[in-house]
Amino acid sequence: MTAIDDLFSTLKAQNKKAFMPFITAGDPSLAFTGKVLTRLAELGCSMAELGIPYSDPIADGPVIQASYTRALQNKIKLSGIFQTVADLRAAGSQPLAKMPLVSMVSYAIVHRHGLEKYVDEAKASGFAGAIVPDLLVEESEPFSKVCRVREFNLIQLVTPTTPPERALRIAESSSGFLYFVSVTGITGERTQLPVDLVDRVGWLRDRSSLPICIGFGISKPEHVKLLAPVSDGLIVGSAIVRSLDQAAADESKALDSMSQLVTSLISALEN
Repeated sequence: MTAIDDLFSTLKAQNKKAFMPFITAGDPSLAFTGKVLTRLAELGCSMAELGIPYSDPIADGPVIQASYTRALQNKIKLSGIFQTVADLRAAGSQPLAKMPLVSMVSYAIVHRHGLEKYVDEAKASGFAGAIVPDLLVEESEPFSKVCRVREFNLIQLVTPTTPPERALRIAESSSGFLYFVSVTGITGERTQLPVDLVDRVGWLRDRSSLPICIGFGISKPEHVKLLAPVSDGLIVGSAIVRSLDQAAADESKALDSMSQLVTSLISALEN
């Protein structure tokens, strides 16, 4: 079992849900990324997604795209991201040791780096899995096999427009958990979520044993309260990245802003 499998097994036994923030690696620096991950762990986040900056993200809205641009302008490299995570793990922070990390990474980066090499280096540094939003299920078997052999979770996405049969194929080729996209389109904060979302997630839950975590558009405590009953976890990205976007000017203020947001969302999830 992987760290992600263990996490969801423990949460299920405790009748709890996972809260998973997303942040961008290297925005504005890898040193700050380390501080953010440490703070997220101290706040009680179940897991964290670390976005690997990419020049052509296909599913990310303007907030995350801007954060990727800032990181790339700072010459952030994959090797530096792996080293940062490895250093954090080696530092021995107890809260951080309990919080699995997954990378949100373009398959173009994985393919260019080498499938086996990417997984080996990611796992050695302290990642438990990878979310690969642009990996088509029809082309996923080679990477899925590499991940299975190495006990490294490959998390894939189901969208509101995914046909039912294809959604089941995606679930079968995924491990750890299934990322259910709450809205059609790109990531970003919304004022409301689709009224039929709960039904769509429920349909998939009846047909897959994987934990189902919902992301895209979740930014408010009321979103959390709506989706918590039908999900195994909730993923929040743009709202958190936005709370950190002034870190280059004032790291302390950005961390406090992020902490207030995360605390309010975790509270809504637990109450």
